[in-house]
Amino acid sequence: MKFWSGLAAVSFVAILGATQVHGQGKPDAATAAWWAQTTALASDGMEGRDTGSAAYERAAQYVVGQFQAAGLKPAGESGSYFQRVPMHQVDLDLTKSSVEVVSGAKAVPLTWMQETTLVPRAGLNAALEGAMVFVGYGTTDSALDLHGKIAVFFNSTPAGLTAKERDGFAARRLKGLADSGVKAIVSIDNPGAIEPFHWPAAYARSVTIVSDKAPAVSAAPLTIRVSAEAAKKLFASAQGHSFAEILKDGIKGAPLGTFPLGSELRVKAAVLEKEISSPNILAVLPGSNPALASEYVAVSAHLDGYGYGTPMLGDKLYNGALDDAAYVATLIELAKNLHGKAPSRSILFCVFTGEEKGLLGSVYFTTHPTLPMKDVVADLNLDQLRPIFPLKILTMEGVEESTLGGTVKTLAAKYGIEIRPDLEPERNLFRRADNYSFVRVGVPIASFIFGYNTGSPEEVIYRDWYARRYHKPQDDLKTPIVWEAAGTFNRFYGELAATIANTAERPTWNPASPYAPKPKTN
Repeated sequence: MKFWSGLAAVSFVAILGATQVHGQGKPDAATAAWWAQTTALASDGMEGRDTGSAAYERAAQYVVGQFQAAGLKPAGESGSYFQRVPMHQVDLDLTKSSVEVVSGAKAVPLTWMQETTLVPRAGLNAALEGAMVFVGYGTTDSALDLHGKIAVFFNSTPAGLTAKERDGFAARRLKGLADSGVKAIVSIDNPGAIEPFHWPAAYARSVTIVSDKAPAVSAAPLTIRVSAEAAKKLFASAQGHSFAEILKDGIKGAPLGTFPLGSELRVKAAVLEKEISSPNILAVLPGSNPALASEYVAVSAHLDGYGYGTPMLGDKLYNGALDDAAYVATLIELAKNLHGKAPSRSILFCVFTGEEKGLLGSVYFTTHPTLPMKDVVADLNLDQLRPIFPLKILTMEGVEESTLGGTVKTLAAKYGIEIRPDLEPERNLFRRADNYSFVRVGVPIASFIFGYNTGSPEEVIYRDWYARRYHKPQDDLKTPIVWEAAGTFNRFYGELAATIANTAERPTWNPASPYAPKPKTN
Protein backbone atom coordinates (compact mmCIF):
# COMPACT_ATOMS: atom_id res chain seq x y z
CA MET A 1 0.00 0.00 0.00
CA LYS A 2 1.19 3.49 -0.77
CA PHE A 3 0.82 4.55 2.86
CA TRP A 4 3.48 2.05 3.85
CA SER A 5 5.70 2.50 0.79
CA GLY A 6 9.33 1.78 1.47
CA LEU A 7 8.75 0.11 4.83
CA ALA A 8 9.06 -3.49 3.73
CA ALA A 9 12.84 -3.28 3.94
CA VAL A 10 12.73 -2.50 7.67
CA SER A 11 12.99 -5.71 9.67
CA PHE A 12 10.81 -6.55 12.65
CA VAL A 13 13.92 -6.45 14.83
CA ALA A 14 14.67 -2.89 13.71
CA ILE A 15 11.07 -1.83 14.38
CA LEU A 16 11.08 -3.38 17.84
CA GLY A 17 14.45 -1.87 18.65
CA ALA A 18 13.36 1.61 17.56
CA THR A 19 10.18 1.36 19.59
CA GLN A 20 12.04 0.32 22.72
CA VAL A 21 14.67 3.05 22.42
CA HIS A 22 12.49 6.00 21.57
CA GLY A 23 10.78 6.08 24.97
CA GLN A 24 13.97 6.10 27.04
CA GLY A 25 15.93 8.95 28.64
CA LYS A 26 15.12 11.78 31.02
CA PRO A 27 14.17 15.37 30.14
CA ASP A 28 16.35 18.32 31.08
CA ALA A 29 14.81 21.02 33.29
CA ALA A 30 13.40 23.08 30.40
CA THR A 31 11.87 20.04 28.70
CA ALA A 32 10.44 18.79 32.00
CA ALA A 33 8.76 22.20 32.45
CA TRP A 34 7.33 21.93 28.93
CA TRP A 35 5.96 18.46 29.67
CA ALA A 36 4.44 19.68 32.94
CA GLN A 37 2.48 22.28 30.95
CA THR A 38 1.49 19.58 28.44
CA THR A 39 0.31 17.38 31.31
CA ALA A 40 -1.83 20.18 32.71
CA LEU A 41 -3.51 20.77 29.34
CA ALA A 42 -3.87 17.13 28.23
CA SER A 43 -4.92 15.63 31.56
CA ASP A 44 -8.24 13.83 31.83
CA GLY A 45 -9.51 16.79 33.83
CA MET A 46 -9.34 18.96 30.70
CA GLU A 47 -11.62 16.43 28.93
CA GLY A 48 -10.03 16.83 25.52
CA ARG A 49 -10.80 20.58 25.22
CA ASP A 50 -13.51 20.26 22.57
CA THR A 51 -14.49 23.51 20.85
CA GLY A 52 -17.38 25.21 22.65
CA SER A 53 -17.18 23.00 25.74
CA ALA A 54 -16.82 23.98 29.39
CA ALA A 55 -13.56 22.00 29.41
CA TYR A 56 -12.15 24.16 26.62
CA GLU A 57 -13.06 27.26 28.64
CA ARG A 58 -11.15 25.84 31.65
CA ALA A 59 -8.13 25.18 29.49
CA ALA A 60 -8.32 28.70 28.04
CA GLN A 61 -8.40 30.23 31.51
CA TYR A 62 -5.35 28.16 32.42
CA VAL A 63 -3.43 29.43 29.40
CA VAL A 64 -4.36 33.04 30.15
CA GLY A 65 -3.12 32.61 33.72
CA GLN A 66 0.22 31.34 32.41
CA PHE A 67 0.51 34.22 29.93
CA GLN A 68 -0.27 36.75 32.64
CA ALA A 69 2.40 35.23 34.89
CA ALA A 70 4.89 35.57 32.02
CA GLY A 71 4.12 39.28 31.68
CA LEU A 72 2.28 39.16 28.35
CA LYS A 73 -0.21 41.92 27.60
CA PRO A 74 -3.77 41.23 26.41
CA ALA A 75 -4.34 41.53 22.66
CA GLY A 76 -7.91 40.29 22.39
CA GLU A 77 -11.21 42.13 22.43
CA SER A 78 -12.11 44.92 24.85
CA GLY A 79 -8.74 44.86 26.57
CA SER A 80 -8.96 41.13 27.33
CA TYR A 81 -6.91 38.11 26.29
CA PHE A 82 -9.92 36.60 24.52
CA GLN A 83 -11.47 36.91 21.09
CA ARG A 84 -14.72 35.01 21.20
CA VAL A 85 -15.66 33.22 17.97
CA PRO A 86 -19.41 32.71 17.34
CA MET A 87 -20.16 29.28 15.88
CA HIS A 88 -22.99 27.05 14.72
CA GLN A 89 -22.69 23.36 15.64
CA VAL A 90 -24.48 20.55 13.81
CA ASP A 91 -24.43 16.95 15.12
CA LEU A 92 -25.83 13.86 13.46
CA ASP A 93 -28.78 12.67 15.56
CA LEU A 94 -27.89 9.00 15.92
CA THR A 95 -31.29 8.18 17.41
CA LYS A 96 -32.98 9.15 14.14
CA SER A 97 -30.31 8.25 11.58
CA SER A 98 -29.44 4.98 9.86
CA VAL A 99 -27.83 3.51 6.74
CA GLU A 100 -28.89 0.11 5.38
CA VAL A 101 -27.96 -1.97 2.34
CA VAL A 102 -31.23 -3.43 1.02
CA SER A 103 -31.38 -6.50 -1.21
CA GLY A 104 -34.86 -7.94 -1.63
CA ALA A 105 -36.34 -8.42 1.83
CA LYS A 106 -32.93 -8.31 3.52
CA ALA A 107 -31.60 -5.09 5.08
CA VAL A 108 -28.00 -5.01 6.36
CA PRO A 109 -27.17 -2.00 8.57
CA LEU A 110 -23.91 -0.06 8.57
CA THR A 111 -22.69 1.05 12.00
CA TRP A 112 -22.22 4.77 12.49
CA MET A 113 -18.66 5.88 13.30
CA GLN A 114 -17.29 2.33 12.90
CA GLU A 115 -18.28 1.64 9.28
CA THR A 116 -19.84 4.81 7.98
CA THR A 117 -20.13 8.50 8.71
CA LEU A 118 -21.03 11.79 7.05
CA VAL A 119 -20.47 15.49 7.55
CA PRO A 120 -23.78 16.77 8.96
CA ARG A 121 -25.04 20.06 7.64
CA ALA A 122 -27.55 22.62 8.78
CA GLY A 123 -31.16 21.69 8.10
CA LEU A 124 -30.37 18.11 7.12
CA ASN A 125 -33.45 15.92 7.33
CA ALA A 126 -33.13 13.18 4.75
CA ALA A 127 -35.03 9.98 4.08
CA LEU A 128 -34.01 8.45 0.77
CA GLU A 129 -33.59 5.13 -0.98
CA GLY A 130 -32.09 4.34 -4.34
CA ALA A 131 -30.36 1.76 -6.47
CA MET A 132 -26.57 1.82 -6.13
CA VAL A 133 -24.31 2.14 -9.14
CA PHE A 134 -20.55 1.78 -8.86
CA VAL A 135 -18.87 4.53 -10.89
CA GLY A 136 -15.17 3.69 -10.50
CA TYR A 137 -13.20 6.72 -9.33
CA GLY A 138 -16.29 8.91 -9.62
CA THR A 139 -15.71 10.47 -13.00
CA THR A 140 -19.01 10.72 -14.82
CA ASP A 141 -19.83 9.52 -18.32
CA SER A 142 -22.47 11.49 -20.20
CA ALA A 143 -23.87 8.22 -21.54
CA LEU A 144 -24.44 6.87 -18.01
CA ASP A 145 -27.86 7.69 -16.58
CA LEU A 146 -27.41 8.28 -12.84
CA HIS A 147 -30.52 10.35 -12.29
CA GLY A 148 -32.28 9.16 -9.14
CA LYS A 149 -29.52 6.63 -8.40
CA ILE A 150 -26.96 6.46 -5.60
CA ALA A 151 -23.43 6.78 -6.98
CA VAL A 152 -20.71 4.75 -5.25
CA PHE A 153 -17.05 5.48 -5.98
CA PHE A 154 -13.60 4.44 -4.77
CA ASN A 155 -11.98 7.49 -3.22
CA SER A 156 -8.69 7.65 -5.08
CA THR A 157 -7.46 8.99 -8.40
CA PRO A 158 -6.71 6.94 -11.52
CA ALA A 159 -3.06 6.44 -12.38
CA GLY A 160 -1.54 8.53 -15.13
CA LEU A 161 -3.14 11.89 -14.32
CA THR A 162 -0.94 14.94 -14.70
CA ALA A 163 -0.31 17.20 -11.70
CA LYS A 164 -2.75 19.70 -13.21
CA GLU A 165 -5.41 17.01 -13.62
CA ARG A 166 -4.92 15.81 -10.04
CA ASP A 167 -5.26 19.33 -8.67
CA GLY A 168 -8.92 19.87 -7.84
CA PHE A 169 -9.89 16.37 -8.97
CA ALA A 170 -11.98 15.66 -5.84
CA ALA A 171 -14.03 18.85 -6.18
CA ARG A 172 -14.66 18.27 -9.88
CA ARG A 173 -15.72 14.70 -9.17
CA LEU A 174 -18.34 15.73 -6.62
CA LYS A 175 -19.66 18.49 -8.86
CA GLY A 176 -19.95 16.11 -11.79
CA LEU A 177 -21.87 13.57 -9.72
CA ALA A 178 -24.15 16.25 -8.32
CA ASP A 179 -24.86 17.59 -11.82
CA SER A 180 -25.79 14.07 -12.96
CA GLY A 181 -28.85 14.11 -10.70
CA VAL A 182 -27.87 11.45 -8.18
CA LYS A 183 -29.90 11.06 -5.00
CA ALA A 184 -26.80 10.53 -2.86
CA ILE A 185 -23.08 9.83 -3.13
CA VAL A 186 -21.12 7.10 -1.34
CA SER A 187 -17.36 7.48 -1.01
CA ILE A 188 -15.39 4.31 -0.21
CA ASP A 189 -12.14 4.93 1.65
CA ASN A 190 -8.83 3.97 0.07
CA PRO A 191 -6.81 2.24 2.82
CA GLY A 192 -3.73 2.49 0.59
CA ALA A 193 -3.80 6.30 0.59
CA ILE A 194 -0.74 8.07 1.90
CA GLU A 195 -2.86 9.18 4.85
CA PRO A 196 -5.99 7.00 5.08
CA PHE A 197 -9.02 8.02 7.09
CA HIS A 198 -8.75 7.00 10.73
CA TRP A 199 -11.57 4.73 11.87
CA PRO A 200 -13.49 4.89 14.10
CA ALA A 201 -14.63 8.44 13.54
CA ALA A 202 -14.78 10.38 16.81
CA TYR A 203 -18.25 11.67 16.00
CA ALA A 204 -20.27 13.14 13.12
CA ARG A 205 -20.17 16.88 13.78
CA SER A 206 -19.62 20.05 11.82
CA VAL A 207 -18.99 23.53 13.17
CA THR A 208 -19.05 26.76 11.18
CA ILE A 209 -18.44 30.41 11.98
CA VAL A 210 -21.69 32.28 12.43
CA SER A 211 -22.17 35.09 9.94
CA ASP A 212 -24.94 37.66 9.77
CA LYS A 213 -26.94 35.19 7.70
CA ALA A 214 -28.63 32.04 8.92
CA PRO A 215 -26.80 28.82 7.97
CA ALA A 216 -27.69 27.90 4.42
CA VAL A 217 -29.49 24.64 3.76
CA SER A 218 -27.43 22.83 1.14
CA ALA A 219 -29.11 21.42 -1.95
CA ALA A 220 -26.12 19.22 -2.79
CA PRO A 221 -26.62 15.45 -2.68
CA LEU A 222 -25.91 13.78 0.64
CA THR A 223 -22.38 12.33 0.71
CA ILE A 224 -21.70 9.30 2.91
CA ARG A 225 -18.27 7.90 3.81
CA VAL A 226 -17.83 4.12 4.09
CA SER A 227 -14.76 2.21 5.30
CA ALA A 228 -13.08 -0.23 2.96
CA GLU A 229 -13.95 -3.08 5.34
CA ALA A 230 -17.65 -2.17 5.34
CA ALA A 231 -17.69 -1.68 1.55
CA LYS A 232 -17.95 -5.46 1.19
CA LYS A 233 -21.59 -5.10 2.24
CA LEU A 234 -22.25 -2.75 -0.69
CA PHE A 235 -20.93 -5.32 -3.18
CA ALA A 236 -22.62 -8.40 -1.71
CA SER A 237 -25.21 -8.55 -4.52
CA ALA A 238 -23.02 -7.33 -7.38
CA GLN A 239 -23.04 -10.01 -10.07
CA GLY A 240 -19.55 -10.93 -11.28
CA HIS A 241 -17.78 -8.33 -9.16
CA SER A 242 -16.16 -8.41 -5.74
CA PHE A 243 -14.89 -5.58 -3.66
CA ALA A 244 -11.61 -7.42 -3.20
CA GLU A 245 -10.96 -6.91 -6.93
CA ILE A 246 -11.95 -3.26 -6.75
CA LEU A 247 -9.71 -2.70 -3.74
CA LYS A 248 -6.70 -4.33 -5.39
CA ASP A 249 -7.06 -2.29 -8.58
CA GLY A 250 -8.13 0.92 -6.86
CA ILE A 251 -5.07 1.08 -4.62
CA LYS A 252 -2.90 0.86 -7.74
CA GLY A 253 -4.97 3.41 -9.66
CA ALA A 254 -5.79 0.77 -12.30
CA PRO A 255 -8.94 1.18 -14.42
CA LEU A 256 -12.20 0.47 -12.60
CA GLY A 257 -15.44 -0.44 -14.30
CA THR A 258 -18.94 0.96 -13.95
CA PHE A 259 -21.77 -1.39 -13.02
CA PRO A 260 -24.94 -1.69 -10.91
CA LEU A 261 -24.43 -3.16 -7.45
CA GLY A 262 -27.70 -5.07 -7.48
CA SER A 263 -28.94 -3.57 -4.22
CA GLU A 264 -30.28 -0.35 -2.81
CA LEU A 265 -29.14 1.97 -0.07
CA ARG A 266 -31.68 3.26 2.44
CA VAL A 267 -30.62 6.34 4.34
CA LYS A 268 -32.23 8.32 7.13
CA ALA A 269 -30.39 11.31 8.50
CA ALA A 270 -31.40 14.01 10.97
CA VAL A 271 -29.37 16.55 12.91
CA LEU A 272 -29.24 18.45 16.17
CA GLU A 273 -28.18 22.09 15.95
CA LYS A 274 -27.09 24.74 18.44
CA GLU A 275 -25.20 28.00 18.70
CA ILE A 276 -21.88 27.90 20.56
CA SER A 277 -18.90 30.15 21.02
CA SER A 278 -15.28 29.53 21.88
CA PRO A 279 -12.41 31.97 22.43
CA ASN A 280 -9.09 32.51 20.75
CA ILE A 281 -6.39 33.59 23.22
CA LEU A 282 -4.29 36.55 22.06
CA ALA A 283 -1.40 38.05 23.99
CA VAL A 284 1.58 40.26 23.20
CA LEU A 285 5.12 40.64 24.42
CA PRO A 286 5.81 44.28 23.42
CA GLY A 287 8.96 44.81 21.37
CA SER A 288 11.96 46.65 22.80
CA ASN A 289 12.91 48.67 19.70
CA PRO A 290 10.61 51.69 19.16
CA ALA A 291 11.28 51.51 15.42
CA LEU A 292 10.07 47.89 15.17
CA ALA A 293 7.77 47.38 18.16
CA SER A 294 4.67 48.17 16.09
CA GLU A 295 5.35 45.03 14.02
CA TYR A 296 4.59 41.50 15.20
CA VAL A 297 5.97 38.01 14.80
CA ALA A 298 3.00 35.69 15.36
CA VAL A 299 3.63 32.38 17.15
CA SER A 300 0.62 30.09 17.06
CA ALA A 301 -0.85 26.75 18.11
CA HIS A 302 -4.37 25.43 18.63
CA LEU A 303 -5.88 24.57 22.00
CA ASP A 304 -8.94 22.62 20.89
CA GLY A 305 -9.15 18.84 20.62
CA TYR A 306 -11.99 16.38 20.10
CA GLY A 307 -13.22 15.93 23.65
CA TYR A 308 -15.33 12.79 24.15
CA GLY A 309 -16.01 10.60 21.15
CA THR A 310 -16.36 7.05 19.86
CA PRO A 311 -14.55 4.65 22.22
CA MET A 312 -11.41 2.92 21.00
CA LEU A 313 -9.74 0.20 23.04
CA GLY A 314 -12.08 1.07 25.87
CA ASP A 315 -11.17 4.77 25.95
CA LYS A 316 -13.56 7.50 24.77
CA LEU A 317 -11.58 10.59 25.85
CA TYR A 318 -9.51 12.15 23.06
CA ASN A 319 -6.90 13.98 25.15
CA GLY A 320 -5.00 15.52 22.22
CA ALA A 321 -1.60 15.51 23.96
CA LEU A 322 0.58 16.05 20.89
CA ASP A 323 -2.28 17.49 18.86
CA ASP A 324 -1.93 20.16 20.07
CA ALA A 325 -1.63 20.59 23.85
CA ALA A 326 2.13 20.06 23.76
CA TYR A 327 2.62 23.02 21.45
CA VAL A 328 0.41 25.39 23.38
CA ALA A 329 2.78 24.34 26.16
CA THR A 330 5.71 25.38 23.94
CA LEU A 331 4.17 28.86 23.59
CA ILE A 332 3.69 29.11 27.36
CA GLU A 333 7.32 28.18 28.03
CA LEU A 334 8.51 30.54 25.26
CA ALA A 335 6.63 33.40 26.94
CA LYS A 336 8.28 32.58 30.26
CA ASN A 337 11.74 32.34 28.67
CA LEU A 338 11.31 35.75 27.01
CA HIS A 339 10.12 37.45 30.21
CA GLY A 340 12.35 40.50 30.66
CA LYS A 341 14.19 39.76 27.40
CA ALA A 342 11.89 41.24 24.77
CA PRO A 343 13.27 41.22 21.20
CA SER A 344 13.06 44.24 18.90
CA ARG A 345 9.69 43.38 17.34
CA SER A 346 6.66 42.44 19.37
CA ILE A 347 5.74 38.76 19.68
CA LEU A 348 2.06 37.98 19.17
CA PHE A 349 1.02 34.79 20.95
CA CYS A 350 -1.99 33.20 19.21
CA VAL A 351 -3.74 30.20 20.74
CA PHE A 352 -6.58 29.29 18.42
CA THR A 353 -9.88 27.50 18.88
CA GLY A 354 -11.73 25.35 16.36
CA GLU A 355 -8.71 24.17 14.37
CA GLU A 356 -10.00 20.60 14.33
CA LYS A 357 -13.32 21.87 12.98
CA GLY A 358 -11.77 23.63 9.98
CA LEU A 359 -9.23 26.25 11.15
CA LEU A 360 -12.13 28.31 12.49
CA GLY A 361 -10.31 30.32 15.15
CA SER A 362 -7.44 31.36 12.90
CA VAL A 363 -9.81 32.16 10.03
CA TYR A 364 -11.83 34.36 12.37
CA PHE A 365 -8.78 36.15 13.76
CA THR A 366 -7.20 36.84 10.37
CA THR A 367 -10.49 38.16 8.97
CA HIS A 368 -11.51 39.97 12.21
CA PRO A 369 -8.07 41.01 13.49
CA THR A 370 -7.68 42.67 16.87
CA LEU A 371 -4.58 44.45 15.54
CA PRO A 372 -3.57 45.44 12.00
CA MET A 373 -2.74 42.33 9.97
CA LYS A 374 -0.44 44.44 7.78
CA ASP A 375 1.84 44.71 10.82
CA VAL A 376 2.17 40.91 11.26
CA VAL A 377 5.44 40.05 9.52
CA ALA A 378 5.34 36.26 9.88
CA ASP A 379 3.51 33.36 11.50
CA LEU A 380 5.43 30.44 13.02
CA ASN A 381 2.78 27.78 13.53
CA LEU A 382 3.05 24.75 15.81
CA ASP A 383 1.05 21.69 14.79
CA GLN A 384 1.75 18.26 13.27
CA LEU A 385 4.88 17.89 15.44
CA ARG A 386 5.66 14.47 16.92
CA PRO A 387 8.93 14.26 18.97
CA ILE A 388 8.84 10.47 19.02
CA PHE A 389 12.23 9.81 17.41
CA PRO A 390 15.55 11.72 17.27
CA LEU A 391 15.42 15.13 15.60
CA LYS A 392 17.67 15.13 12.55
CA ILE A 393 15.29 16.32 9.83
CA LEU A 394 12.50 18.89 9.78
CA THR A 395 10.04 19.26 6.94
CA MET A 396 9.15 22.93 6.61
CA GLU A 397 5.87 23.85 5.03
CA GLY A 398 6.40 26.99 2.98
CA VAL A 399 10.19 26.59 2.81
CA GLU A 400 10.30 27.62 -0.86
CA GLU A 401 7.67 30.33 -0.63
CA SER A 402 9.36 33.12 1.33
CA THR A 403 12.65 34.38 2.71
CA LEU A 404 11.77 32.58 5.95
CA GLY A 405 13.11 29.42 4.28
CA GLY A 406 16.64 30.82 4.21
CA THR A 407 16.40 32.08 7.80
CA VAL A 408 15.22 28.66 8.98
CA LYS A 409 17.94 26.76 7.11
CA THR A 410 20.70 28.96 8.52
CA LEU A 411 19.48 28.53 12.08
CA ALA A 412 18.74 24.80 11.68
CA ALA A 413 22.33 24.18 10.59
CA LYS A 414 23.46 25.39 14.01
CA TYR A 415 21.36 22.63 15.57
CA GLY A 416 22.46 19.97 13.10
CA ILE A 417 18.95 19.79 11.60
CA GLU A 418 18.36 19.26 7.89
CA ILE A 419 15.46 21.28 6.47
CA ARG A 420 13.45 19.64 3.70
CA PRO A 421 10.43 20.64 1.63
CA ASP A 422 7.27 18.58 2.00
CA LEU A 423 7.87 15.29 0.17
CA GLU A 424 4.23 14.21 0.57
CA PRO A 425 2.25 17.13 -0.92
CA GLU A 426 -0.70 14.77 -1.46
CA ARG A 427 -1.46 15.09 2.26
CA ASN A 428 -2.08 18.82 1.78
CA LEU A 429 -0.57 19.64 5.19
CA PHE A 430 0.28 23.19 4.10
CA ARG A 431 -3.44 24.03 3.96
CA ARG A 432 -4.59 21.85 6.87
CA ALA A 433 -3.15 23.88 9.74
CA ASP A 434 -3.69 27.38 11.12
CA ASN A 435 -0.69 28.77 9.22
CA TYR A 436 -2.81 28.70 6.06
CA SER A 437 -5.19 31.32 7.47
CA PHE A 438 -2.21 33.70 7.64
CA VAL A 439 -1.15 32.79 4.10
CA ARG A 440 -4.60 33.75 2.84
CA VAL A 441 -4.15 37.31 4.15
CA GLY A 442 -0.60 37.66 2.82
CA VAL A 443 1.55 36.75 5.83
CA PRO A 444 4.63 34.53 5.22
CA ILE A 445 4.65 31.39 7.35
CA ALA A 446 6.75 28.54 8.66
CA SER A 447 5.33 25.26 9.95
CA PHE A 448 7.27 22.10 10.77
CA ILE A 449 7.00 18.29 10.79
CA PHE A 450 9.55 15.87 12.20
CA GLY A 451 11.11 14.27 9.12
CA TYR A 452 12.66 10.90 8.29
CA ASN A 453 14.24 8.94 5.48
CA THR A 454 12.06 6.53 3.53
CA GLY A 455 12.28 3.00 4.88
CA SER A 456 13.96 4.03 8.12
CA PRO A 457 12.96 2.99 11.66
CA GLU A 458 11.90 6.62 12.17
CA GLU A 459 9.36 6.28 9.38
CA VAL A 460 8.00 3.14 11.02
CA ILE A 461 7.53 5.02 14.30
CA TYR A 462 5.90 7.97 12.52
CA ARG A 463 3.47 5.82 10.53
CA ASP A 464 2.65 3.76 13.59
CA TRP A 465 1.79 6.90 15.56
CA TYR A 466 -0.54 8.07 12.81
CA ALA A 467 -2.20 4.66 12.54
CA ARG A 468 -2.70 4.09 16.27
CA ARG A 469 -2.78 7.51 17.97
CA TYR A 470 -3.57 10.36 15.58
CA HIS A 471 -7.04 11.78 16.31
CA LYS A 472 -7.63 8.88 18.68
CA PRO A 473 -7.91 8.56 22.47
CA GLN A 474 -4.39 7.11 22.38
CA ASP A 475 -2.90 10.55 21.67
CA ASP A 476 -2.50 10.94 25.41
CA LEU A 477 0.17 11.42 28.04
CA LYS A 478 1.34 7.83 27.64
CA THR A 479 2.82 8.67 24.23
CA PRO A 480 6.55 7.88 24.48
CA ILE A 481 8.57 11.07 23.93
CA VAL A 482 12.18 11.45 22.89
CA TRP A 483 13.03 14.16 25.38
CA GLU A 484 16.18 15.36 23.65
CA ALA A 485 14.28 15.79 20.37
CA ALA A 486 11.46 17.70 22.08
CA GLY A 487 13.91 19.96 23.92
CA THR A 488 15.99 20.65 20.82
CA PHE A 489 12.94 21.59 18.78
CA ASN A 490 11.63 23.93 21.48
CA ARG A 491 14.99 25.70 21.69
CA PHE A 492 15.23 25.94 17.90
CA TYR A 493 11.70 27.35 17.69
CA GLY A 494 12.31 29.94 20.41
CA GLU A 495 15.54 31.10 18.77
CA LEU A 496 13.80 31.27 15.38
CA ALA A 497 11.06 33.53 16.76
CA ALA A 498 13.67 35.79 18.39
CA THR A 499 15.83 35.88 15.25
CA ILE A 500 12.95 37.05 13.06
CA ALA A 501 11.87 39.56 15.70
CA ASN A 502 15.39 41.01 15.91
CA THR A 503 16.08 41.18 12.15
CA ALA A 504 15.49 44.64 10.69
CA GLU A 505 14.19 43.35 7.33
CA ARG A 506 10.71 41.89 7.22
CA PRO A 507 10.30 38.41 5.71
CA THR A 508 8.98 38.62 2.15
CA TRP A 509 7.37 36.23 -0.30
CA ASN A 510 9.66 34.93 -3.00
CA PRO A 511 8.70 36.38 -6.41
CA ALA A 512 7.94 32.94 -7.87
CA SER A 513 5.62 31.96 -5.02
CA PRO A 514 1.92 31.71 -5.92
CA TYR A 515 1.27 33.53 -2.65
CA ALA A 516 3.41 36.55 -3.55
CA PRO A 517 1.45 39.81 -3.96
CA LYS A 518 0.32 40.31 -7.54
CA PRO A 519 1.70 43.41 -9.30
CA LYS A 520 -0.82 46.20 -9.50
CA THR A 521 -2.10 47.02 -12.97
CA ASN A 522 -3.19 50.41 -14.19
